[in-house]
Amino acid sequence: MSESRYQVDVSVVTRHLPEQSNPEQKRYAFAYTVTILNSGAVAAKLLSRHWIITDGDGRVQEVRGAGVVGQQPHLEPGQSHTYSSGTVMATLVGSMHGSYQMLADDGTRFDATITPFRLAVPGALH
Repeated sequence: MSESRYQVDVSVVTRHLPEQSNPEQKRYAFAYTVTILNSGAVAAKLLSRHWIITDGDGRVQEVRGAGVVGQQPHLEPGQSHTYSSGTVMATLVGSMHGSYQMLADDGTRFDATITPFRLAVPGALH
């Protein structure tokens, strides 16, 4: 299996949602916008997701499910899909990472890695 045939790149932009957060209740809401780019040579469909969310106290939450926000996008080579979602944590800072489970049009299954990214309330990190 040639690595370049099955390549999906994932980029993430995050933001804190103060209007949905409640520091007194240790509730910090964050939005993230994900762009999934098929940089490989074979079209592929996103089947499912696996997120690992770690808060600043080291508590880990895993999320698995079909598709992303109710969709299972099919991406031709060079095509991208962008969506937004969110999460709530009990700490000012945390991180997320994981993978998307993909199915190429030729029947090959592969994972698209979501490299770790930070969620932080502005000013929480010095």
